[in-house]
Amino acid sequence: MQILSKSKLNAALDLLSRQAELFVPLARGEESGYYPWKSYQAGSDQLMLDALNVMLPPKGVVFPQTERIYSFTGNDKGVEIKESFENHDPRIIFGIRACDTAALDCFDDVFLTMGYVDSLYAARRENTTIIAHACYRPGDNCFCAAMGIDPTEPTKADVIIRDTGDAYIWESKTDKGDKLTAALSSLLEDREAATPEMQAFKHQVDYEGVAEKLKDMFEHSIWDELSQTCQTCGICTYVCPSCYCFDIQVKSWGDEGYRFRCYDSCMYPEYTQMAGGHNPRGDSRERFRNRFLHKLEFFKERYGKPLCTGCGRCIVACPAGIDITQIIKQIKEADTSAGA
Repeated sequence: MQILSKSKLNAALDLLSRQAELFVPLARGEESGYYPWKSYQAGSDQLMLDALNVMLPPKGVVFPQTERIYSFTGNDKGVEIKESFENHDPRIIFGIRACDTAALDCFDDVFLTMGYVDSLYAARRENTTIIAHACYRPGDNCFCAAMGIDPTEPTKADVIIRDTGDAYIWESKTDKGDKLTAALSSLLEDREAATPEMQAFKHQVDYEGVAEKLKDMFEHSIWDELSQTCQTCGICTYVCPSCYCFDIQVKSWGDEGYRFRCYDSCMYPEYTQMAGGHNPRGDSRERFRNRFLHKLEFFKERYGKPLCTGCGRCIVACPAGIDITQIIKQIKEADTSAGA
């Protein structure tokens, strides 16, 4: 098998960053997320490969928080599209965990299937290579296995690395992975190493049957209780690796301008505010209910999998202490007889 010694890790990252824009998990001040390796500042930034998830997920690499869609100009005949802004630059995500690769799989479902291809997303996604980091020691808030994800075999990975202590086992899975393997050939060693042993999850929840049960719980009184403490701040949607809600705005001056899209949140009343003033989810209870029905029922009905990938970020970030695993447990225990 091929092995990358940790003593050669920085050299490997430097080499990869010459192949494409390389994103790695970093702690930077009070924040942590996936940042370009070329922006790494020794002494202030900390590489987070040995930790579990950083707070901000890597979805921004393929689905930026803000991006231009197209520019336009007006004339006597109407509006003319000048330029669309698909970005085909090569990029690499290094150290992404299985919960986050599963989230990218959900993005692929939304933006590349069901008869619709989002050209902005497709351009970035097609030119992104994924080096995934297999997990063997789940964190206190991890529950990916309960959502049908194998943390030791990340989906959609071009390369999988496995931490053996002083080195990483390097496994190429695709043609893209083979190209990166060839580029790192001078740093990789051929020798045997023991695969880490999987440890038990501390956070347990049983999702089985929840999507089916929720079909009869739209008007259930449980939503009054569950939504009571929610502040509708939206932080859960921004730290979630699989949330993809966005808004489209326009910036113009004179006869010229451009449209852009930016992250939005279903937890905000403006998200469903209609031009005439009506809002089908004007109440915080309705927005809370929609979020969890989408995560646990609607997405599975459409794409065959839940939209939650069990990363635990929302549990950590929520200022009200709302825990999606506790919501799942309460749904399973709820009485759905008439009048409940």
